[in-house]
Amino acid sequence: MNALAALQPFYSVAGFMVGFLVGLTGVGGGSLMTPILIVLFGVHPATAVGTDLLYAAATKTAGSLVHGYNRTVDWRVVRRLAAGSVPMTVVTTWGLSFIDINGTAARLLISGVLTVALFVTALALLFRERIVGRYAARVGALAPERIAALTVGVGAALGVLVSVSSVGAGAIGVTALILLYPRLPVARIVGSDIAHAVPLTLAAGIGHWWLGSINLALLIPLLLGSVPGIVLGSHIVTRVPEKALRLILAGTLVLVATKLSFDIYASSPPLVTATTSRAR
Repeated sequence: MNALAALQPFYSVAGFMVGFLVGLTGVGGGSLMTPILIVLFGVHPATAVGTDLLYAAATKTAGSLVHGYNRTVDWRVVRRLAAGSVPMTVVTTWGLSFIDINGTAARLLISGVLTVALFVTALALLFRERIVGRYAARVGALAPERIAALTVGVGAALGVLVSVSSVGAGAIGVTALILLYPRLPVARIVGSDIAHAVPLTLAAGIGHWWLGSINLALLIPLLLGSVPGIVLGSHIVTRVPEKALRLILAGTLVLVATKLSFDIYASSPPLVTATTSRAR
């Protein structure tokens, strides 16, 4: 308990930094906080995911209020994403209830999905301009009904990813929205993504609470730092040029990739040990 209390200021600092990035770019919630909790603080992957989801719900609620005030939210896009994500979140959480959320199988599942999601996120955002340049014309030629259906489909995919790994609502969601809605300004894309993340992470967080993978002692100090961070970032986003936002997105993904490499390195020995023990 003393060790946990000693770490609480560091949790708040981490929360502030991640909250600021979320408010500024829409990226950084699960893709940074979950690896930070696992790698730097030694939190079990399931607990890191569950706690991060409720952290993200509270943090992005603050951010969405600011973005809504600044009129940088497209609520039509938010409704379409939520129509796919929330039902799939319920289904995925129900599926997770059939395994021991704190066991080896859950650790492997969460670590595997987290690894894939972060790699996809890094590749998608680092090469965003090339991707948009190649596919923007095709996407622009699609009928509005097709765009709406694809947006619901993206929401459904995010519902699965976020429920298992807490990653996807920010970086992957922003990239998908840029492809589907290339005419929307980046600030409006970010605001819409943050607003959609509120019902998504809240539903997934409640599901993980039901599964028993929430640590309130972690959640409270994270929120103490993240709420002012995301409010500050959300205010600044309207004053930052789009080119600068793109550079921030790319830089964020470099940091995510670094955290991923540390996560893989830190997770490998326990997994090997567990495999060896079983073999014996």
